[in-house]
Amino acid sequence: MYMWLVMLMMYLFGNMIFVSKHKHLLIVLLSLEFIVLSMFFLMLMYLMSINYNMYMLMVFLVFSVCEGALGLSILVSMIRTHGNDYFQSYNLI
Repeated sequence: MYMWLVMLMMYLFGNMIFVSKHKHLLIVLLSLEFIVLSMFFLMLMYLMSINYNMYMLMVFLVFSVCEGALGLSILVSMIRTHGNDYFQSYNLI
């Protein structure tokens, strides 16, 4: 029961960091990865408790790695075009 509470707190802290206003894109990407990691542990504990096979976790990990690679490629392209990763220096229109 203690591990479920820890994983839920990890998820909530990741959401709080993501929702709060940060000026760097890297912090937002790290909070998204933290949320994905907590969801992975929650799925792992749930699937282990019902004695289900772990193939769904493999698919989840593949998609989370793809999400991380896309986030890093966006970060690199924004740094190359604008010189920094501040949200205030971009015009999103």
